Amino acid sequence: MTTFRWPVRVYYEDTDAGGVVYYANYLKFMERARTEWLRNRGFEQDVLREREGVLFVVHAATVRYRQPARFNDLLMVESRIDRIGRVRIVFGQRVCRDTPKAELVCDGRVEVACVKAGSFRPTAIPERIRAEFPGES
Repeated sequence: MTTFRWPVRVYYEDTDAGGVVYYANYLKFMERARTEWLRNRGFEQDVLREREGVLFVVHAATVRYRQPARFNDLLMVESRIDRIGRVRIVFGQRVCRDTPKAELVCDGRVEVACVKAGSFRPTAIPERIRAEFPGES
């Protein structure tokens, strides 16, 4: 199983009144990591929309918060594909402090669906994308 890692620095704007990362921002960090993983494999989402006529949309997400991250922390977002089907991809994601101990801050499961750009109706994931993730179905 391939794991992709993407660093994220916590900015002041990411924190809440208590000085910790606002809970919804972890989903943003996870989104960035999935986008960068696709980009790293040669797939730009705007190009997929224009040339393939497809988009990836979040269908479901669950997140478990383990400990707070704070302003200026350097985090590492880990993403792996737990399952890839005809239309959906299930990602397992972890956000850890980027330290030798790699302390787990939160983890989650995000299910994305491939849809037609014009109608938002489910459609098959393009084969050239599926081919980039062999053995992960």
